[in-house]
Parts: sequence; C-alpha cells; structure tokens
Amino acid sequence: MPAPGSPSAAALAEVADLPPPPERFNLAAHWLQANAGHPERAAFIDDHGVLRYGELDERVRRMAAALRALGLRREERVLLLMLDGNHWPVAFLGALHAGIVPVAVNTLLTADDYAYLLEHSRAQAALVSGALLPVLNAALVKADHEVQRVVVSLPVAPLHPSEVEFESFLAAQPPAPRAARTGPDDPGFWLYSSGSTGRPKGAVHAQASAWWTAELYGRRVLGLRKDDLCFSAAKLFFAYGLGNALSFPLAVGATTLLMAGRPTPEAVFQRLRGATAPQQGRRPTLFFGAPTGYAGMLAHPALPARGEVALRLCSSAGEALPAELGQRWRERFGVDILDGIGSTEMLHIFLSNAPGRVRDGSSGWPVPGYRVELRGDDGGPVPDGEPGDLYIAGPSAALMYWGNRAKSRETFQGGWVKSGDKYLRNADDGSYTYGGRGDDMLKVSGIWVSPFEIEATLVQHPAVLEAAVIGVEDAEGLTKTKAFVVLKPGGAADEAELKAFVKDRLAPYKYPRQISFVAELPKTATGKIQRFRLREQERAGGSAA
Repeated sequence: MPAPGSPSAAALAEVADLPPPPERFNLAAHWLQANAGHPERAAFIDDHGVLRYGELDERVRRMAAALRALGLRREERVLLLMLDGNHWPVAFLGALHAGIVPVAVNTLLTADDYAYLLEHSRAQAALVSGALLPVLNAALVKADHEVQRVVVSLPVAPLHPSEVEFESFLAAQPPAPRAARTGPDDPGFWLYSSGSTGRPKGAVHAQASAWWTAELYGRRVLGLRKDDLCFSAAKLFFAYGLGNALSFPLAVGATTLLMAGRPTPEAVFQRLRGATAPQQGRRPTLFFGAPTGYAGMLAHPALPARGEVALRLCSSAGEALPAELGQRWRERFGVDILDGIGSTEMLHIFLSNAPGRVRDGSSGWPVPGYRVELRGDDGGPVPDGEPGDLYIAGPSAALMYWGNRAKSRETFQGGWVKSGDKYLRNADDGSYTYGGRGDDMLKVSGIWVSPFEIEATLVQHPAVLEAAVIGVEDAEGLTKTKAFVVLKPGGAADEAELKAFVKDRLAPYKYPRQISFVAELPKTATGKIQRFRLREQERAGGSAA
C-alpha cells in the first residue's frame, strides 16, 4: 500500500509550479520540436565534429524509421552499447521517437555481463561502437538472445554480412514523418543499476522521466541557458551523465561536448581549455564531475589557471563531495561545485546545493518538485541531527525493476522510493548531510558512526588524496574503524600522524583504529568507492595494501 500521505506526481509538480506533460507525449519529438527554430545551432560536439540541431532532427527521425523497418514494435527493446559521441543521441532519441525502448548499458562490462543483459532485456537489436563490437560478439555467442540485427557505429574492422554500418543504416530510410503516439507514463528507456551486490537491476523509466529532471533540476536549479556548453565526465549511459549531457542541454537548446575516452585529468583539461579541434576554441561553461575526478584534477600538476577556463558552474554527484574539495575548487576557479545526490531509480539529482546557496560538505536541500523523508528502523521519522534511511518522492521515479518483483516492492513503496542511503538533517538550515550507504554505517561503542565523516576529515590532510573507512572486528568481536588511505603523489604521512589529525577534528571515538596505505581504492565505473570490496578483502584475511 502507498505510505500515508504519499504525494502524487501532480501534487509534486504543483510544488514546482510546473504543469505535467500532456496526455500524448513523446520525449524525442518534444525536444526536436522545441529546438526546431535554430537548426544551425550546435547540439553536440564530439571527437570528430559538430552535430547541429537541424541535422539531429533529421537523423533521429531516420533512426526511428530504420528501427521500425527492422520489424521492431512498440516497447520492444534495443541494446545501446556505444561510446559517447554524436551517434549516441541519434540512437537513443531515434528509438524513443519510434516508441521503441533503448537500453543504455555501461561500456566497461565483460562479455558475461552483456550476455546477461541481452537475455534479461530480450533486446531485438543492438547498436554498438566498433571498438566494443568484439566484446558484444563474444556475448552474443554466450547468450540465449533475440537480437535480429547489429548496427555498428564507427567500425574498426570489416563487418560481417549480419552487421550493418550506422550511417548506411540511417541512409536506407527516409525520416519518419511522425513520432509514435506515446504517453508520458509509457515505458521510455531502461538504465541498469551498478549491481554492486548481485545482478544489475533494470530500472524502467517512463517517456516523461527525463523531461521532469530537465525541467526541475536542469532548468530551475542549474539555470541552464541556450548559450551554455555542457561537458560531463560521467558518460551518457549513467543516469547522471544522461541528464548532464543530453536531457538538460536539449531542454534549453544548449550545446553538449562529448568525449569517447576516459575522463582523465589531462583529457578534461584539454577540453576545459577549448583545445580540441572540433571545439574551435569554445570552452565549457558547465562541468559535471564526481568527487574522485575533482580530487584527481586538483592534485594534478597541469591544473589550468582560472583564466584558462570559462566555467560559470560545476556539479558533483555519485558520492558526497568533501567540504575541503569544494573549497579548494572555489579558491582555484572562483565557481561553486553544487554537490547533490541522485540515483538510477530517480534518474537524476533530487537533493542539491544551488547557485548562491551552498553548504560545503552537505548535499544541500530538496530540489523543488521532490520530497524527502528520513526514517528510523521502526519506519517513523528521526529527529534532526540523527541518521535515518532516505526516502524520496518525485515524478522522475522509475516505474519498476524489470522482471524483479521482490526488489521493486522493496524499493518502490507507494509514492516513495527507498534509496538505501543514510542521511541526517541539519537543524540550523534544513540541509542534508550524507552518512553513507545503509550497509556502510558502523556502530562503534554503541554509537552510530558515518564512514564518510571520517573520510571527509582524512582528505583534509594535505598529504591525503582519497580515503575509505570500514568496520573490522577486533579480537573480542567488537567493531572498530579501519581507514584505507591513498596519498597524493609525493605526499608523506604516517599512521600516528593521521590518527592524531582526525582526533583533533572529530569526537575521539570516531578516529580510525587502523590505517592501511594503498595505491588505489576499489571503485565502480561512476567513481563510487566500493567499501564492500574492502570488507571482502578483510574477511579473506588480506589487506588492500
């Protein structure tokens, strides 16, 4: 049953003074029409060139027609395994235009992973980058799949007769004259959760999900403008990256800079300076990153000077941003990093700092149009300053996890979504501070301890680049904190120094009883620290050192 007082999408929209989409609504057609008045404006710039809004319109409609010509029907799925580039939005929006469901998947997985995703999604076709074709073909051999056609973007080797090159696939059909007659609540696209425990879960999002995030967060919080150039380190297959680099810019007619490769500091700096050939000197005004990336850039010797970039705003998500990183970035570039929290299930950020309203070290305040609650183990509210389980209600929530009723019922509870995160609300200004994942919280000496609080303190030390904290049992079976620390290049610190550093800044019981110095921390592809991997290593009797 819905939780008492569960807010409806309409009620939440009223909070943001935003009318819902009409009864007939196709996301791709909506954005194409919204940008029809400036066909010569750049929509996307990738490593190879510029895709203008007029070209985007034609190519999206050609993709829609080509997919329908394969015999694909409404709500059937197509796997989208592509590196970021100008072909990606054409494939994604083309499927949406046809009422076919794109399943955007992580490009860093194994053949076994893709075999599972092919079977689970029952994809009828696959759109793949040439560089990723070998791993997809290995997956097709392993999987009991239903793929009828493989479309290859930028092939790197001669294609098999069963495969078709992307441009040839588009050229074979005239542009679709009209979009599928979908509604805002019809299935639109899937995104898979990171699957840190067990198999990844396929979150089914509606046609209007991305519209809600673009209107509520991209337009009303970030204040995106048509003259912005957006650059996201997070890739398009992530919920965070999809909003940053597709939904938000398309909603206002802005331009997106796409990069196929890894967002290394050097690659990011090159683009922030406007130094790639397709940019022609144009520099990003908005940058979207994650705490790990910001830390790596600030520690890099080639960090640009303030005058070399044109940033007016930055965003961070994926994991809580330590206050010290936000402060150092502001000192360097004169712009805030707006830290926030989102999820695959909610599609983008629902708690965030905002321009002119930043509390360093916090995730800020609820985005207008969303509601949050903190609940204790008994399901009741928790007082300010005490950690609780974070629940969210908002119109961008996924419809369900495909083929997983148990997890769907556990996560989607009436009008609320259980995030799995622990948060506390600050009494002085109503902002929210991250406490870690529910399974990361530690009880030390009978008191709950947030690993993130200890980690955020450790990274304030001038020699520390990153830190992760877990609980380990001592000889008496009691839980004690252990920190894994990555030092900056050339940095020096010993265990006693770091323990004393934390003791001086936090309550005495919170300092890490053990510290292990490591070369790197295990992370997901989005840069989230995988503390469970560290716990597994400890249980196996080994250190990550």
